[in-house]
Amino acid sequence: MSDRIDRLLTDLKGEYPETGVTLGEPMSRHTTFRIGGPVQALLEPKSIGSFVWCVRELEGREIPYFVLGNGSNLLVSDGGHREIALSTARLDSLRVSGDSLICGAGVILSRLGSMALSAGLTGLEFAHGIPGSLGGAVFMNAGAYGGEMKNVVESVTFVDRDGQVRVLPGEECGFGYRTSRFQKGGVILSAILRLRPGDPREIRARMEELAQLRREKQPLNYPSAGSTFKRPEGDYASRLIDEAGLKGLRIGGAQVSEKHAGFIVNLGDATFSDVYALMAMVITKVYKNSGVKLEPEVRIIF
Repeated sequence: MSDRIDRLLTDLKGEYPETGVTLGEPMSRHTTFRIGGPVQALLEPKSIGSFVWCVRELEGREIPYFVLGNGSNLLVSDGGHREIALSTARLDSLRVSGDSLICGAGVILSRLGSMALSAGLTGLEFAHGIPGSLGGAVFMNAGAYGGEMKNVVESVTFVDRDGQVRVLPGEECGFGYRTSRFQKGGVILSAILRLRPGDPREIRARMEELAQLRREKQPLNYPSAGSTFKRPEGDYASRLIDEAGLKGLRIGGAQVSEKHAGFIVNLGDATFSDVYALMAMVITKVYKNSGVKLEPEVRIIF
């Protein structure tokens, strides 16, 4: 461990001793791919204040780090990492205010969906089955079955690159297809989601309908990071991959799902190199077959 990280952890213990610190934590325990080597330390701040302190100190001391939500959209290399993993798991406050949900970055989307259902609020049914956290969903403007986070985000509170805590209205968050302004900097702390009153029976029925569609169409029995590639304009990655004859293609323990070609799955012993090489092969072969260059949707941490 470097002297800079050692000093950071000493100062963190003095300022916020309740912060969880785990040295050499394997990221395979924290990603839905079940892949990833150890980081220098996993930090789990238990309050907004301690989380903001960590962001400011990591930035100010120029210590490499990445933000870890539920790990559902990450492919992390197997080797040891110089980075600190800063977890949002404890930023899990959630409450209803009128037609809105006020939620911390670490709240899991399934919990958001259940809360909205209990409050008789509609608009978030699409997100209930996405295995991510609120922060990650806002970061990438997660969406499914015709819904997107940009449709429900009223405002986002975040730590900007200069260490200041700021609030942005949803329309200024730069939401696009699987993107937001936060991908250029800033760490999400919380968000307010504006929903609409609805019939709980209809909300539940829609959630159950989408859950059934996921079970039927997605390879939920294997670890993955969800859709591996972004949807190309006017087409679908899964169709192009299938058309190129790549469904079932395998490198080591990684495979293009036989159930849904848009997913690369871990058959049980896949390494980072297996998945990364398979992604590269899919991109190359699809381009040769169709002239379309697929872009990864998963975030890759080397």
